[in-house]
Amino acid sequence: DRGRTLPERVHRRCRHVVTKNERVELAADALRKHDCSRFGELMYDSHRSLREDYEVTCEELDLMVDLAREVNGVYGARMTGGGFGGCTINLVAVDAVERLQRSVADGYRERTGIQPMLYVTAAHDGAGEVVLAG
Repeated sequence: DRGRTLPERVHRRCRHVVTKNERVELAADALRKHDCSRFGELMYDSHRSLREDYEVTCEELDLMVDLAREVNGVYGARMTGGGFGGCTINLVAVDAVERLQRSVADGYRERTGIQPMLYVTAAHDGAGEVVLAG
C-alpha cells in the first residue's frame, strides 16, 4: 500500500542506516583529503544518530562523547561496538591526548563515581593483502 507509512521507530532506524551509508562515503572522502575536522563532525553526527534514531547509546556513552567534545584538540567522538554501554572512540590531535585523558577521566569519575579505562592508540594503514610464498 503506497499510502502506508512506517511506524515512527522503524522510520528512525531506517533513517539511521541510510544516513550512516552517506556518512561513510563522506568520511572516506574526508580521510582522502586528510580533513580531520570534517571526519570528526561526521563522528559526532554518527553518535547523535545512534542515540536518537537507532537508540543504542546510554547515558554513560553520551557523557563520554560530551566530555570529549569539550576538549580543545578533539576532532570527533562516538560510541563504538554494540551499544548499550561499552566504549567510545575519539579522533584527537597528538598534543591534546593528555588533555582528553584528564578531562574525560575526571569528568566521568565526578559524574558517575566510576574510574574509566582509557587507551591511546595510533592509526595505521589497516588491513591489506597478504601474499604467501610458495
